Amino acid sequence: MSQRTPPGSDAKRLEVRCPSRGEKHLDSLDNPYRPFCSKGCKAIDLGAWASESYRVEAKPTSEDLLDDPGV
Repeated sequence: MSQRTPPGSDAKRLEVRCPSRGEKHLDSLDNPYRPFCSKGCKAIDLGAWASESYRVEAKPTSEDLLDDPGV
């Protein structure tokens, strides 16, 4: 787990990549859209989930085949 630098500290701040745009930005507990850089990027990601653009491939199980009316 990454550690964050307290505000006002002279240590280097942690930079992270926005999952939507891929651009680096400073990680801050004050950012309500973390890990995204902005409200727009967070909305883009939510839209991708809502439209089922993100999928995890899975092979059908024997239970799935039993539920299939075409079998």
